Amino acid sequence: MRLKNSHLLCLLLLLGGLSGCGVYSFTGANISPDVKTASIQTFYNNSPLGPSNMSVLFTEKLKDYFTKNTSLTLVQDEGDLQFEGTIENYTLTPVAPQANNTSGLSYSALTRITISVKVSYTNTKDETFNYQSRNFSFYRDFDQNSTNLSSEEQSFVEEIFDQIVLDIFNSSVANW
Repeated sequence: MRLKNSHLLCLLLLLGGLSGCGVYSFTGANISPDVKTASIQTFYNNSPLGPSNMSVLFTEKLKDYFTKNTSLTLVQDEGDLQFEGTIENYTLTPVAPQANNTSGLSYSALTRITISVKVSYTNTKDETFNYQSRNFSFYRDFDQNSTNLSSEEQSFVEEIFDQIVLDIFNSSVANW
């Protein structure tokens, strides 16, 4: 009988310790139990360069990530967590210049695609986590001599957006 009580006590302590003050998931999200919804507005493309579908691609990636990694319900407007912003910049920059010995001309061995996204985040339940116009950016280097940008650009943009979405997630609900 005494052994049964000690097992029950250990089980209750374990369950109490796991419940904590908020809801924690294995994705790192630490979302208050009173937060139930999120609204993610369309992130418009203000960049003069880049693929024409960046706005839709980024917005859908952000929505998908929150749907898959939280128990929040996405709503059109006025969610408990609110995200809005713009794709601010898409740049191609040479990062590894090399000289061509035969003609004397210089060219770039590596080129960097950098995308910047400006985000405003509002937590209606706890304003201490809010931020306005925070810039998130990431890049992808490629060898333009062996990679055709027009055929690989979409996958590069998706890879960059994956990292930016993760950074936005961590800065908002994972509180990093």
